[in-house]
This record gives sequence, structure tokens and C-alpha cells, in this order.
Amino acid sequence: MNGLYDEIRVMLHSVWTRRWLVLAVAWGVCILGWLAIASIPNRYDSQARLLVDVNQLLSDETQSGFGGRRQIDQIRETLTSASNLEKVAVTTGLIPAGASDREKAGAVATLRTSIKVEPQQDNIFEITSSIGISSLSDADNAKLASGVLDSLITVFRDDQLRSGRLDARQGIKFLDAQIADREKALREVEARRAAFEAKNVGLVPAGSGSPAQRVEAARAEVNQIDSQLVAAQAALSAANSQLGSTPATIAIPGISATGGGVARQQLAGAQAELSAMRARGLTDAHPDMIAIKSQIASLQAQASREGSGGGGGGTAQNPAYASLAAMRAERQATVSALTARKAQLMQEISKITAQQIENPGIAAEYDRINGEYNALKAQYDKLLTQREQVRLRGEVQTEADAIRVELLNPPTKPTTPAAPNRPLFLTLVLFVGLGAGVGTAFALSQVRPSYATAAKLERASGLPVIGSITEIVTPERQVDRRKKLVWLGSGAAALVGLYALLLIAEFVQRGMVA
Repeated sequence: MNGLYDEIRVMLHSVWTRRWLVLAVAWGVCILGWLAIASIPNRYDSQARLLVDVNQLLSDETQSGFGGRRQIDQIRETLTSASNLEKVAVTTGLIPAGASDREKAGAVATLRTSIKVEPQQDNIFEITSSIGISSLSDADNAKLASGVLDSLITVFRDDQLRSGRLDARQGIKFLDAQIADREKALREVEARRAAFEAKNVGLVPAGSGSPAQRVEAARAEVNQIDSQLVAAQAALSAANSQLGSTPATIAIPGISATGGGVARQQLAGAQAELSAMRARGLTDAHPDMIAIKSQIASLQAQASREGSGGGGGGTAQNPAYASLAAMRAERQATVSALTARKAQLMQEISKITAQQIENPGIAAEYDRINGEYNALKAQYDKLLTQREQVRLRGEVQTEADAIRVELLNPPTKPTTPAAPNRPLFLTLVLFVGLGAGVGTAFALSQVRPSYATAAKLERASGLPVIGSITEIVTPERQVDRRKKLVWLGSGAAALVGLYALLLIAEFVQRGMVA
């Protein structure tokens, strides 16, 4: 422990003996460091938050081709585009009147490195401008930082308003040209098809569409007719079954061939109506069945009171049978019509197939022409739909902006520099200077060693030290030492005072900006 203490004393003694060197090196390092810090211009940051939202008056399908949510991604690129930055530079005075192209490019490059756009959410952006131009004062840099953002947001709003409507007009113009080309191509294909049909009369089946398409459509219709035919035949069988179990005439007691009582005639009509209801499938619980049964019971009572009117009774045509016969005829006509249509379709399929087998080249060429026509027609219809969508979008943009730009947080007015942190750097330079002075003195003591104690001299030389002579300080020398110590303290105090003065100047300068 005593050895470590002695080493520390020896080290401090070696530094103290070179105290003027320590002070000189500290002054030199501090002056150079503080000058370097002073040459760094203050950088002032201004921030703003911007909301960019797409107008949703149209559906996403309408906006899918010429805008929509993809415009949000384009904003990140167009916000700091070269054209916008050049307008900002002109507005803020970074590009003077009559500037050369090189000066304009330099100002745009400076703004591009100074402006950062960070997306916080899907449509919210934080814009930061960092301005630190050495030729401007701190107040001008702080004012320019917020002015750049104000100008950038204004330019961006105007540009979006103009470009949105311009895009709609350009889109309609482009689509009109495409529609005209497709229409011309359609006319040419139609003329070729008409000429081909006229040249190959009898070999090309009549009708719209290619032979393959017509065969496919005919087969689809045959499949549909088959299902309808099964249902119609089932209905016809049911009608035949009901007609077979229904008598053609009905016997009515007390009614002669020439007529009978009124009640009996009404009773016959009610019974015929009851049979017709049962033929239609109505159950006994149906309200109409209950009503007709009640009516029949009442008419039977009236007929019994009339007595035997004349003759031993007679027969009358059964209305239910007539109704079922008409129903059977109708269903049979339906079955016949479906069967005839199916036969016609099968004949058409056979005819087209035979023509394709006999003339495969003509059929293939006709299919190719029809395929080309159908493809062009589909493109033409799609372009017409897109043109209508773009026109609607243009009308919406006339009434309301397609992109809404809202300033959530206006650009801040910076009062303190964001960088560099001068108070911290000034302090670090002071300590670095003092450390450099102490380090230089210690390094010099190692290069040119001196021995503060007899024991150290004895260890270094390997020879015994007989004794040491104590320094005798005279009064005159003591006064001289005291005077030099005052000078040393004054030099150190001046260094610290200069450091304090620089700190005060920094804060005063910040107060002037505020």
C-alpha cells in the first residue's frame, strides 16, 4: 500500500514539475477545440404532422385503375420530388433570381437531405426539416426551418389538386384512344367474318358465335330440356292417372234428362266443384274444401225438401273430368314441344359436327375469326366500363378534392438548436484539454525521467545511495515561486473564465433566437 502511495506521489510530482507545460497544452487544445465547435453551424429542426386521405365517394373498384389507395404510396415519393423541392427553394429564397441550373440543383439536393418524411400510420406522415446553413444566422436558420415546411405543404396541396384532375382528363383521353383502336379492329374483324360467311355459304353454320360455341350452347340447352322433359312427363302421367280414375259423367237422383229442381242442379254443380278441388290436390282441411262441403250439405237438405221432381233420375257431364282432360291436353302439348325442341337441337348439333368433320379447315378458320372477334369485343366493353368509371371519378374531383390534405400539427417554431450540443461539447473540450496537458507532462516524465526520492534513484541505478541534500529555499526564491504560482493560477482561471464566457455567449445567442 505504501508503495502505491509513493508511486502516486512520484507521478504527481513529475506532473507538477512540468505544470507550465500542462497549462500550455490545455490552452492549445481548448482553443483549437472551441474554434472547431464554433465553426459548426447550429441546426434547427421543425416538425409537422400531415393527414393525407383519399376521397371515398367512389368505390374501390372505380378507383382501382387511376388512384385509390395506391395514391397513398405515391405521396411518399412525390412529397419530396425534385419539382416540389425546387418550388420550395424558390419560395423560401434559397434559389435567388437568375440562378444557374447548378445552383438550383445544389439547393434541391440540400433540401432533399434536410427533409425527412416518416409515415406514422397508413395515411399520417411526420415531416421534419433540419436547416443549418453556415452563411445564415441562427435566427434565419430557425425561421427557414419552419418556412420550408410551410412552403412544402402548400406546394403539395396545390400539386395534388391539379394533378388529380389532370390525371382524370389524361385517363379519359387515353381510354378514348384505346376505344377507337378497338372499335376499328372490331369493324375489320366483322368485315372479315361477313366476307368469310359469304364465301362459304352452306359450309358455315348460320347463327351468332363460333360453331364450337353454338354446339356447346345447344348441348347446354339440351341438358336443360331433358330435366324439363322429365318433369313434364311426370306431370302428364299424373294427369292420365287422375283422368282414368275420374268418371266422364255423374248420376244425379231425381233429375230427368230434361231437367230437375233448382236445388238439385246447384247440388250437382257443387259436387262437380268439390271433385275439381280434389283433383287440384286440396285436402279436406283447406278452407275452400270446408266451405264447399258445408254448401253441399245445405243443398242436399233443400233437394230432399223439393221431393222427387219427375222421372227416376238422370246423368250429367262430370266437370272434374272435363277439367282433367284440358289439363292433360296442356301437359301433353308441353311434352310434345320439349321433344320437338330437343330433336331440333340434336339435329343442329349433328349438322354442325358434320360440317366440321367434312370441312375442318373452314371450321377452324371460322372459329379463329370468331375467337378474335370475341376477344376484341370483351376488351372494347371493358374499356367502355373503365372510361365511365374515370368520368365519374373526374366529376367527383370537380365537386370535392380526390385527396384531402389536412394539417394535424402545424410546423413548429424552433427556439433552440437541435445540434450541436455546444454546452456539452465545450465542457468536453475543457476536460480533454486538461487531460491532454496532464498526459503530455506524464509522458515527458517517462521519456526524460527524474528521481524524486533517493530510494527511486537507488532502484533505477542499482547502486547504493549514501545520502541526499535538502534544497534550501531562500526568501528571494520563495517570493519568486509565489509569484510564478500566482501566474499559473491566473492562467488556469483565465482558461476556466473563457469557458464560462463561451457558455454565456451560447445561451445569450439562443435567447436572441427565441
